Amino acid sequence: MVYLFLAQGFEETEAVAPVDLLRRAGAGVKTVGIGGQHITGVNGIEVTADIADTQISVDDMEMVVLPGGVPGTNNLENSPIVRASIQYCVQNGKKVAAICAAPSILGHMGLLSGHSAVCYPGYEKELSGAKIASEPVCVSGNFITARGAGVAIPFGLKLVEVLFDKQKANEIKKQVQCV
Repeated sequence: MVYLFLAQGFEETEAVAPVDLLRRAGAGVKTVGIGGQHITGVNGIEVTADIADTQISVDDMEMVVLPGGVPGTNNLENSPIVRASIQYCVQNGKKVAAICAAPSILGHMGLLSGHSAVCYPGYEKELSGAKIASEPVCVSGNFITARGAGVAIPFGLKLVEVLFDKQKANEIKKQVQCV
């Protein structure tokens, strides 16, 4: 199961696009609301998460996805459940994906040391120990990071590729007419 965390003030495009693409590919995805199921994004779009954070289970966790946005990123970072889920993934060889400002959470946790990573411009100093990459979406070990809302679809397609394969990602890319 892929768990995509939603906190008050999340960047809507960075959450919805990857969920859509992963579900099109056939991945099991649950959106997880921090503090409840009704979460409002940074641009005022309210979404209903599939489950609240208290309902999460690590038993079937394959990947966690962290959308950015401010204050969404800070709200994710302040969640003990988010931090514990990230640690579970790291300790068990599962994938952790973060876009925009959210890779800073991984940097603050000291997880990016020796890895390549990208983030929203200006947050590079928050990626403690990481080698800053130049591509819009970066895979390094079990971490997938991306720059921001403008690469939400390539980010989502990379998640499909990581969970399935390049052929499945290309199939979804063609389906959504991504050029």
